This record gives sequence, structure tokens and C-alpha cells, in this order.
Amino acid sequence: MGDPPSFSIIILFFLTSSHILTLVIATHPLDPLTPFELTQVQTLVKKSHKNVTFHYVGLNDPPKSKVQSWLSSQNRRNNFLNYPRRAFVIARTNSKTREITIDLSKNSILNDKVYNGNGYPMLNNEEQTEAGELPLKYAPFKASIAKRGLNISEVLCDAFTIGWYGEMNTKRVVAIMCYYIDGTVNFYMRPIEGVVVTVDLDEMKIVDYRDRLIVPVPKGGGTDYRESKQNPPFDNGVKGVTILQSGGPSFTIVGNNVRWAIWEFHLAFDMRAGPIISLASIYDHDKDKYRRVMYRGYISELFIPYQDLTEEWYFRTFLDAGDFGFGICAVPLQPSKDCPENAVFLDGYYTTRDGTPAKTENVFCVFERYAGDIMWRHSETVLPGGTVEVRQDVTLVVRMVSTVGNYDYIIDWEFKQSGSIKVTVSLSGILAVKASKYTHKDQTQEELYGTLVAENTIGTRHDHFVNFHLDLDIDGRANSFVKTHLKTKVVPNSDGIPPSSPRKSYWTVVNDVAKSESDAKIRVGSGETELTVVNPNKKTKMGNDIGYRLIPGPAVGPMLLEDDHEQIRGAYSNYNVWVTPYNNSEKWGGGMFVDQSHGDDNLAQWTLREIENKDIVLWYTLGFHHVPVQEDFPIMPTLSGAFELKPTNFFERNPVLKVKSLKPTNWVNCSA
Repeated sequence: MGDPPSFSIIILFFLTSSHILTLVIATHPLDPLTPFELTQVQTLVKKSHKNVTFHYVGLNDPPKSKVQSWLSSQNRRNNFLNYPRRAFVIARTNSKTREITIDLSKNSILNDKVYNGNGYPMLNNEEQTEAGELPLKYAPFKASIAKRGLNISEVLCDAFTIGWYGEMNTKRVVAIMCYYIDGTVNFYMRPIEGVVVTVDLDEMKIVDYRDRLIVPVPKGGGTDYRESKQNPPFDNGVKGVTILQSGGPSFTIVGNNVRWAIWEFHLAFDMRAGPIISLASIYDHDKDKYRRVMYRGYISELFIPYQDLTEEWYFRTFLDAGDFGFGICAVPLQPSKDCPENAVFLDGYYTTRDGTPAKTENVFCVFERYAGDIMWRHSETVLPGGTVEVRQDVTLVVRMVSTVGNYDYIIDWEFKQSGSIKVTVSLSGILAVKASKYTHKDQTQEELYGTLVAENTIGTRHDHFVNFHLDLDIDGRANSFVKTHLKTKVVPNSDGIPPSSPRKSYWTVVNDVAKSESDAKIRVGSGETELTVVNPNKKTKMGNDIGYRLIPGPAVGPMLLEDDHEQIRGAYSNYNVWVTPYNNSEKWGGGMFVDQSHGDDNLAQWTLREIENKDIVLWYTLGFHHVPVQEDFPIMPTLSGAFELKPTNFFERNPVLKVKSLKPTNWVNCSA
């Protein structure tokens, strides 16, 4: 088994008048931009443009062929020094969006152009905060608060993107919705209904104000979820649990490269996507080499359309990654709570509004998981003396949590010794609720668009459609997408001669290789039971195409009309599965600029190209329909969905046949 790249990480500390800057030197073509490189970008862009704001700064992905060439080189360290590092920047200046490509190696701007298409870039944190503070100084808003008998000092406001509903010309505006704190941290449960403030982000001023109706603000009692604020009786039935690895972790992390068991992969942080898994490869003992499974995998977009049609709610149809940045919204993970005691933590860096690098500490955790699961087993009772063989299932997990407003998304990339990759999306946090005059369901007379979960509180129905970009390279770049139909066959009874079997039917499989993108659009549950990416150019000793199968999650799809404006923008959710030819510029299922986009630059537009025996990308959408219930109040128990990528004739035999049983661990007697 070959050794991983053993590049050292050089860390220098520069003490300035305002802060300490940590410099991490990149050592891999797919490493995220370092704080030094982010500062380099800031300097170059500000030198070229005045009054500029930054909305995205990330690695300009190098061509796959160049990465592969670098990986194959004998002296990666020296070759990397000559490798062109480039950054891609989205910025705003003079009310225009600019796309800028920077050659970091030459410290120069390669390309700088104005984007003239539909849609706007991600909101940065600072402009959201500034916009949310404007109503608190606005006389008509203060009058509305006083009219409701509320204290302006207890009001908090938040920015919402507004979608697109057929307008020909738009400005970069957001809607500001406000909440009442007054003794609880759970302000999302106390909306001030009926008031909408519209703010122009470029001019940073209020351009429209509406106070349509007065509805009671839900009570604050019983909404606080903090442990310190709970009253007896408490649920203390579960004793303390800990994770002990007396020999330390089984994985190693060198730079951004992770190696564990038979897996190795590259882990990077992106301010839009969050975690990016690259070059996931698995060691095949029979072939004595690592074999590629996935070149790149990450969350491409999240579409969350709420189902309330009222004036204050109809526009709440968010594309979270492109609107707010899934990575920007990532939060520091809490040791021993978000992640177990045996976890190792990694930091992530992004760019603030003025281009200054910022760090999210503990943005990722990596840990080995064992929850008593069984990898494989068999008991043989027929043989004299019997035989029992069991193997414990230990996996490796990469976790990030992104808190996008009221929702907390827990993302797990789980690598199994069997060769599978399982991806789990878990939802928690706070419901988006609507204030109501009703205190009991029997009082309701009209469509509520949700569930009465507490007095004066309606949990609004909505969806979550999480799209994954999965650039699978199954043992090479040239792959095909195969749909395997399970078909019932009737045993023939020709000319009155009875069949040789007393059975009347059985089922068989019929394989269908997708020729074009349009052939590969799949709604899960529509009959294509087996969906596999294969390498038609390589076969097992038995003659089977090697491949990886997609095991999808629940069959959840959109229920909106396809020509509804919000669905046009979130059209990637029309199908659970899409397959496209690899294109380095096609990274985001919802398009590059999703704020007020028209749906003319998203996955649904890519449908005519050939994909058989090509370098292809699998896009999978994991969906949730959320009908709120009272158990979601005041904070939601975690709800999870998952999919799995599973080896299918990739190996010659069971790859975990020779995995040894775990050695017993001696527990420390803490009471001694």
C-alpha cells in the first residue's frame, strides 16, 4: 500500500496592529484558499476597484486532467510549486456584479468581467446585519411597534431573499421580517406578523414599507430551549456515555488529505458548498492499488419553498447555498456534543464583505463511529459444534453543521470499510412559524398553510430539496449510467403443455444504458429500481462491468406546478437523479446566481448532451416534505434522510471478508 502525500504544513504567525494572521501554505491543487491567499485576493481586487464588496471567494477549480497529471507525477512537491493556483471571485461594485479570476501564482488578475445575466450573488453576513438594523431607526416601523404595544429595544429583524415572480427588471432587494425577544432566545417563535420592510442592498436604504394587519405576537413562555431554563421534572434516565480509543484514532490527516482503513480522500471547505470531498479512492488488496470512486462530491444547492400564499409569506422560497452560503452559515462544532470525544476538528476560512479573511473554528469534525452495528455475520447450526462469525461495523464520519437562519443542517459523509459512502442530511433547529389569532384548531375557518403547534403559532408547511453534485470516476473517467428495471415474467404455457416449473411467475432484470442527459432523468420510485454508474471499459474476472450503485433515500419530489415561478428556479428538484457530462463550469444545480434568478442557468437546462462512456456527473436530490407537528415546538427533534453509494461488482469478492474483529479495550476504573 502506497504512502499518502507527506507534505508538511507550514504555519507562520504575523502580528499586526489588529489581529494575528495564521498563514497555511497550500500543498495540493484542490486545497481551499489559505488566509494568505484570501488576503492576496483582497489586495488585488481592492487595488482594481473602489467601494467593492465581496460575495464569494474560492478556489477556481483546476482542470481535472491537470490534477490527474499532478497526482501521477513523481515529485509532487516541486511540481506543485510550479502549479498555477487560481481564485474565483464574485464581487459587487457600482451596483454591478463582477466575476474575477485571479492567478495567485503570478499575483495578477487574469479576467475581470461584468455579469449581465439574471440573478444576484450570495448575500454576505455584514449586509444582512446592516439591513436588519434599518427598521429599528425607521419612524413608520417604530410607530407600528408602538401601536402593537411592544418595546422597540426587544425587536430583532432578519433579511429574507424575495425570489422571482416574472418581473422583467429587478433591484437587489431583500424583505426584512422582525421578531420579538422579550425574555426568550427563541425569537423565531415570536414573529411580528403583518409588517414587511423592503431594503435595497446596494443603496442600503428602505424602499418600501407595509403594515397590513395586526396579529397577536405568540407568547414567549415555553419557547426557551436552553437547558438552564428548563424546570423539573427532568428526563435523567440515560447514564453518561463516552467513546474510548485507547490507541488513538485509526485515521491520519496530513494537510487536507485523510486516510483511514482502505479509504483515502481530500477534504476542503468552501464558503458556498461547505464540505467538498475529492479524490475518494479505495484500496483494493487484490490489485494492490488505490482505485478511484469519486473525483468530487459536495452539496450543490438546497431549495426550501414554503407553502403559505399570504403577502408576508409567498416569496419565502429559498435557495440556501446560493442565497446565503452553506459554508458561510457553518457553525463551530461543540466537542463531546456535536461530535464524540474521539473526534478531530478542522477549521475553515472564508471572506467577509470587505475581503478580510475570517475563520470558523471547528467547522469539520472527523471521527470513527461504532454504534454496535454489524458489518457481517453468520451462524451455522447444521455443522457439529456450530460456527458463529461476526464483524463489528466501524465507519469514518466527516461532519459539518450549517445554521441557515432558523434551520440547523447536520451533514455527514460516512465512509464504510465495505466500500460504501453514505451521506446523511439531518434537520433540526426552529420551525419557521406564522403568528395567528387562533389558540385552538376548532377556531380555524380558512386555509392556515400549516399546523397550529401552540397558541397563536402556526408551523408553516414546506419542503427541503438538497442537491448533491457527485462526480463519480469509477476506476477511471469514462463511465456510463445504467438503469436496471426489475420485470415480472410469466412462465409460458405454450400449446397447452404445462411448464416444467409449478411456478407461474418470476422476476428478472433488464439493463438500459442511458445515451443522453434526457435518458437519465429519474424520479425515484418510478420503476428504475437499480441505478448504477459503471465503467464499461473494465470488467471483473467474471465479466461484469464494475460500478457503484446509488441507493436513494425516500421517494420525495416537488408538488408544485413546473411552470410556477419558484419551481422554475428550483427546477433541479423536478427529478431526483440527473446525469450530465463533466463540465468544470457546471457546479451549482440551481445556477451560479440564484437570488432572484429566472431559472435559466440551472440543471434543468442541461438535457441534450450524450453521456454514454463519458466523464459524467451524477446529481442526486434528497427530499423532505415537512408537515409540522406539535412535537416540533419549541425546537425540532432531528429528522434524517440519507442515500448511499455502494460498490456493485467493483470488487472480485466481499472486500471486508478479511477484516479482523476489534480488539477488546480495557476500561479505566474511574471509581478506583
